[in-house]
Amino acid sequence: MKRIILFLATNLAVIFVLTIVARLFGVDQYLATQGGNLTGLLIFAAIFGFGGALISLAMSKWMAKRSMGVRVITQPANATEQWLVSTVRAQAEQAGIGMPEVGIFDSPQPNAFATGARRDAALVAVSSGLLRSMNQKEAEAVLGHEISHVANGDMVTLTLIQGVVNTFVIFLARVIGNLVDRRGDGRGMAYFATVIVAQLVLGILANMIVMWFSRQREFRADAGGAHLAGTTNMIAALERLKAAHPQPLPSQMAAFGIAGGPGAGLKRLFMSHPPLDERIQALRTART
Repeated sequence: MKRIILFLATNLAVIFVLTIVARLFGVDQYLATQGGNLTGLLIFAAIFGFGGALISLAMSKWMAKRSMGVRVITQPANATEQWLVSTVRAQAEQAGIGMPEVGIFDSPQPNAFATGARRDAALVAVSSGLLRSMNQKEAEAVLGHEISHVANGDMVTLTLIQGVVNTFVIFLARVIGNLVDRRGDGRGMAYFATVIVAQLVLGILANMIVMWFSRQREFRADAGGAHLAGTTNMIAALERLKAAHPQPLPSQMAAFGIAGGPGAGLKRLFMSHPPLDERIQALRTART
């Protein structure tokens, strides 16, 4: 889903910038000379790790609007926009959250996302392709899915998980850096290069944890969409998404859509969404 990719990309960028800042201001050098002080290193890692995740969360709605070209509906210009705003308002009231901003972005593929740092100040956006390809019942189910993400606090939970994994990535990267650079003063290029490479590798591995959570929250959001719009409509919406994506999306786009894509083996560990067949089966099982 778009918000996951945007969140992770922003988070990695923030962590990289914080690493450069720590280098320039001598924080890394100080920590390296205190190599045995693991408590101090862990505190530093937690501050930077959670700081990167919280900054990413704070920027998530702004980044989504900018990168996706979302046009926020301030005054509905036609019947479709009026229906969209009214449906989101009704579902938000039913879910017990504040009215999100509602927007549309241009894309031929049926897609939707929700993001935002707070449950009462979120953004829900749908693609022009979704509005063209789905009937109102199916689109209502997709909106219910996104509203459920907001109501479940998925972005906040994701931030906490990302903060924890960031902390251990930063901590372990510097422990490895100290082992490689035996000078122990943090000034050697071996230390700095090792920290950067270790953060990158460990960050990729740590993201498997984030992706696991992402897959679990999709099942919960599907159940929420079924509650708000009806199980039959939620299944129909997923079936429509499945028909719209008969082949896997290109690798650079695979995690962008609400539909996700097929995956098995090692590839599954890095999927943000379970396969659509599994999501449909989960809804059918819950209904029986």
